[in-house]
Amino acid sequence: MDNSAGLTLELVNINSSNKGGSTSSLISKESKQQKEDVTLYFKKVGSALFYGMASFMITVVNKTVLTSYKFPSFLFLSLGQLTASIVVLGMGKRLKLVSFAPLQRNTFRKIFPLPLIFLGNMMFGLGGTQALSLPMFAALRRFSILMTMLLELKILGIRPSTAVQISVYGMISGALLAASDDLSFNMQGYTYVMITNAMTAANGVYVKKKLDTSEIGKYGLMFYNSLFMLIPALLITYATGDLHKSIAFGEWNNPYFVIQFLMSCVMGFVLSYSTILCTQYNSALTTTIVGCLKNICVTYLGMFIGGDYVFSWLNCIGINISVFASLLYTYVTFRRKQAPDKELLLPTTSKSEAV
Repeated sequence: MDNSAGLTLELVNINSSNKGGSTSSLISKESKQQKEDVTLYFKKVGSALFYGMASFMITVVNKTVLTSYKFPSFLFLSLGQLTASIVVLGMGKRLKLVSFAPLQRNTFRKIFPLPLIFLGNMMFGLGGTQALSLPMFAALRRFSILMTMLLELKILGIRPSTAVQISVYGMISGALLAASDDLSFNMQGYTYVMITNAMTAANGVYVKKKLDTSEIGKYGLMFYNSLFMLIPALLITYATGDLHKSIAFGEWNNPYFVIQFLMSCVMGFVLSYSTILCTQYNSALTTTIVGCLKNICVTYLGMFIGGDYVFSWLNCIGINISVFASLLYTYVTFRRKQAPDKELLLPTTSKSEAV
C-alpha cells in the first residue's frame, strides 16, 4: 500500500510538472511571438515614415531647382540622381557598409524590366514636377494608387479590403474633381504625370516580386537599376540638347543653387532606398499610398512654393477630398489588429489545460 501510494504521488507530481512545463513553454512562445509582431509593426511604420519623409523632401527640392531657379532640364537632373546612386552604393560596397552580388552576364535579365521602369519613373516624374503646380501634381499622382491596386491583383494576386477600396476611390474622385477646374491646365504635365503613375505602379509591384524571388537584394536592385540606365539617360539628354543647355546654365556659380542641385541628386538615392525598404516591409500599394500621403504636406506647402498654383474653390475642394481619403487609408492600413491574435491563442490554451 505504501509503495502504491508513493507511486501515485510520484505520477501526480510528474503530471503537474509536465503541465507546468507545457504552460511555461506556451507563455514563452506567446511572448516571443508578441515581441516579433511588435518589431515587425515598427519596421512597417518606420520604413513607411522614412519613405514619406524622403519623398516629401525630394519633391520640394526638385520643385525649387526646376521652377524657382528655372533649371532648363529635368533629364539632366535625373542623370545626376542616377550618378549619385552609383557613386554612393559603389563606395558603400568598397567600404563594406553594404553588399550585393557582383555583375554577371544574366544580371540584367534577372532584374528586367525594373531598370526601364526605374528610369521612366524618374524622368517623367521630374518632368511632371517641372510642368505642374505642386498641389495639382500631388492630386494627379493619386491615380498611381488605383493602378497599383489593379496590378497587385493581376500580378501578385492580392485583393484589397472594402475599406481600402473605398479610400482609394475617394482619392481618385477628389483628384478628378480638382483636375476638372485646374486653371493652370498643362497637357504635357498631365501626360508626364499619368506616365509616371503607370511607372510607379509597375515599379512597386515588380520590386516586391524581385525582392521575393531574386538573390540580388535591395542594394543590388538599386545599384544595377542606376548602372544599366546611366548610358541611355546620357544619350537621351544629349540627343534632346538638354546636356548643352544644362552645362550652359547661368546659375552654376551660385552656391545656393549648387547645394540644392546636389541635394536633389543625393535625395534621388535616398528615395530609391526608402522606396525599396517600404515595399519590402509593407506592400506595393502601401508604398504608393505613403508616397501620395506625403503630398498632404506638399499640397498645402505647394500653394506657396513655386508660385504657379492658381486657386479656385472647386480645385481646392477636390484636393482636400483626396487628402482626407488618404488619411482614411492610413488609418485602415496601419491600425493594429489585436483581436485575431487573441482568438488564435484560445484553442492552444484550452488544449494545454486538457493534457
